[in-house]
Amino acid sequence: MMQWAIQLTAAVLASGALLLPAMSYSSEDGIFDQPITVHKSRTCRCCNAWIRHMRNEGFFNTSGKNENNLSQIKVKYGVKGPLQSCHTAVIDGYIIEGHVPASDIKRLLKERPNVVGLTAPGMPQHSPGMQPEGLPPKGYDVLSFDENGKVDVFQRY
Repeated sequence: MMQWAIQLTAAVLASGALLLPAMSYSSEDGIFDQPITVHKSRTCRCCNAWIRHMRNEGFFNTSGKNENNLSQIKVKYGVKGPLQSCHTAVIDGYIIEGHVPASDIKRLLKERPNVVGLTAPGMPQHSPGMQPEGLPPKGYDVLSFDENGKVDVFQRY
C-alpha cells in the first residue's frame, strides 16, 4: 500500500498537477499576467515603493525603467501638466500616472473603459508608495482621463 502511494505521489509531481493552483493564482481573467513598465527617475524611492505595492498586490511582472527625461515620456503618453506625478506606468494599453492603488488598476482592466488611463496627480501623502505598505489610501481622488482631455473621478479616497 505504501509503495502505491509513493508511486502516485511521484506521478502527480511529474505531471505538474500540484502546480496548477499556483499558476491559476495569477488572476481570474489574466489581469495580473500583464506586464507593467514603470518609467521613473533612478533616485525616486517612492516610485520603487509603488512598484513593491504592485508586486505585493499580485502584479508580479512589474518593472521599473529609469529615465533621464520623464517629461518626454509624459508627452508621449498624453499626460498633461495638471495630471502629472512622479512616474508613468504602462499596462495593456493604459497609462497609469503616479500612486494609483492596485485595486483601481484591477478595476480598470476588468471594466476596460474608453480612457487613456488613470492618474493620482501630484504625490498624495496617503497613497501606495507614499505611506507604509498595507495602510488604506485616503484623502485624494484617482482620476480617469481620455484623449480629448476629459477628466472624471474614477475613485474617491
